[in-house]
Amino acid sequence: MKRIGAVLEKTLNALMAFCLAFMSILVFGNVVLRYGFNSGITWSEEMSRFLFIWMSFLGAIGALKDNDHLGVDTLVRKLPTGAKRIVFVISNAIVLYVLYLLFDGSWKITLSSVGSRAPATGLPMAFIYGTGLVVSIGMGLIILFHLYQALFRTGAIDELTRMKESEEAIMAAAPVQHEATELALGRKQGAAGGER
Repeated sequence: MKRIGAVLEKTLNALMAFCLAFMSILVFGNVVLRYGFNSGITWSEEMSRFLFIWMSFLGAIGALKDNDHLGVDTLVRKLPTGAKRIVFVISNAIVLYVLYLLFDGSWKITLSSVGSRAPATGLPMAFIYGTGLVVSIGMGLIILFHLYQALFRTGAIDELTRMKESEEAIMAAAPVQHEATELALGRKQGAAGGER
């Protein structure tokens, strides 16, 4: 199972990197062509928008897998393990329902837009609306796996409900930790000097 997860994660990261790289090349190339040669790639802006949409939606799947989405765990942290499990299951059931709504809406609009084409690239608009299908299926599978872990793996609920610290909190805590380390080292050096 871990091997499949690692392969899927690498594939997801590769797709996001491809979207970002191709988007950057298109935008930079278009700027150079416009200002240097008074021409341009007519479809580059539209394609860049499409790639940005795909990259954002794929990034949302990756963030959910790594538990990087915004969350508040102030109340959940103080609950006992059984209550944490109940709250986790209820909240993830709500997320599953929202993902079902996203899938249903994306499916309907994708089917209705198969015949319509984007003006500059000529791609079917289903290429854009299909992102909702991909993200709802991907996130739904992750939520189902998290629910399975919460219900059947002992100790998993604490890991699943733990929010990661924000960058600001980490940076604010870094000088305090650095000073504490220096104080501890100073005491050890002082004790070593006293022994001599």
